[in-house]
Amino acid sequence: MHLTSEDLEKHNSKDSCWVAIHGSVYDVTDFLESHPGGPKVILRCAGKDATADFDAVHDLELLAQTLPASALRGTITPGSLSVSNKQPSTGNKNTTEAPPLTSLINLHDFEQVAQTHLTPNAWAYISSGAEDELTKRQNAKAFQKVSLRPRILRRIPTTDTTVTILGKKVSLPVYMSATGIAKYAHPDGERAFAAAAGHEGLAMLLANGSSFPIERVMEARTDGSQPVFQQLYVNREIGKSEEIVRRAEKAGAGAIWITVDSPVVGKREMDERLNLEQDSGSGQGVAKTMASFISPFIDWEILTWLRGITGLPIVIKGIQCVEDAVLAYQHGVQGIVLSNHGGRSQDTAQAPLLTLLEIRRYASFLIDSPMEIYIDGGIRRGTDVLKAIALGATAVGIGRPLLYSLSAGYGEQGVRRAIDILRQEIEANMTFLGVTSMKELGPHLLNASRLERDVVGAVKL
Repeated sequence: MHLTSEDLEKHNSKDSCWVAIHGSVYDVTDFLESHPGGPKVILRCAGKDATADFDAVHDLELLAQTLPASALRGTITPGSLSVSNKQPSTGNKNTTEAPPLTSLINLHDFEQVAQTHLTPNAWAYISSGAEDELTKRQNAKAFQKVSLRPRILRRIPTTDTTVTILGKKVSLPVYMSATGIAKYAHPDGERAFAAAAGHEGLAMLLANGSSFPIERVMEARTDGSQPVFQQLYVNREIGKSEEIVRRAEKAGAGAIWITVDSPVVGKREMDERLNLEQDSGSGQGVAKTMASFISPFIDWEILTWLRGITGLPIVIKGIQCVEDAVLAYQHGVQGIVLSNHGGRSQDTAQAPLLTLLEIRRYASFLIDSPMEIYIDGGIRRGTDVLKAIALGATAVGIGRPLLYSLSAGYGEQGVRRAIDILRQEIEANMTFLGVTSMKELGPHLLNASRLERDVVGAVKL
């Protein structure tokens, strides 16, 4: 049935909510309350063309997976429609051409370009930290408090940067952290990450809130054996989390990384303030809107539930103290991520590198145990990567910098350029340290005394 704009505009309320997406009109009234981002996101588009809002964060295939066939009410001519008043979330605010990739020589350069080219919505969502952003800054400063102790006159003909993550060989001790709705940075989103990871030999952690379903991300891989892991937030409706796990396992994901450091969403004030200014509403930012489905009521027993539905390896993402690292080991998980969510959850939480030093002081047996230890947050240089590995980490996660490298229209090539820069820094600094492989790194090559002064003085395990 072909509809007119008047037909659509009649259905502009919570009681009867229709939206148009790419010329098709859907009745989403019954879906409002179950939308992961809450009903307000859809209601802003009620009776209007929601194509731009939908495309900003979703893949078109999601419609068929989410809405029943009966939700389709007909077709409409797109040019005749009113659009949402919401400012676009994606795309460039700066229409000038981005600098050539060859002119960007470190990860900080990508951040500067992204701030210039991303829309205010996208920049606020990606870059913001919680409250005063102290933790976001301290994550990076922790690495700066650790000095290297180079060794000289070591014959280093080549450097081997490979490691294994959960049994999968990768070219660098670096993996792509889970970053939700990557389409905020570029239309290819997580598919560009998957393609870049394949070319560069990296592992990828796919966000629970990915813009694309895992099946579409897997299709974008350039190497059928490249590892992709699935992040999991536990949904208030546990059945939805079970569906994510089963789909991930069927699609070929290598592990489930359950994220536990954000039982509630942090107060990301830049994100919230921008939404308040534009929407004259509650000030609830994109992050809080998109994460409203997360259950704050889980405990360690969630691991029993997870093992009951999958045989995949399990990693706990969000360990922030040595006590919980030991508990994770006792619960038999295959890995942990020392992470404070990039400073996006609880401000003034300690830096992950400090947590790694806690482990070294009070539970050093974990360093050599079968449980792998990863770390993320604040990593911007090859020297940061080497410091983490020397202190006992298996690999590090990179999040925001890769989103920045995806933006400004760079896409997959931008991500590959960022990874290549990091690779060059890692290889050069391995030579300075006098090591030929990651196995040769250790605390003897570091002076961590300045950071060790901040390690908690007493721990009861």
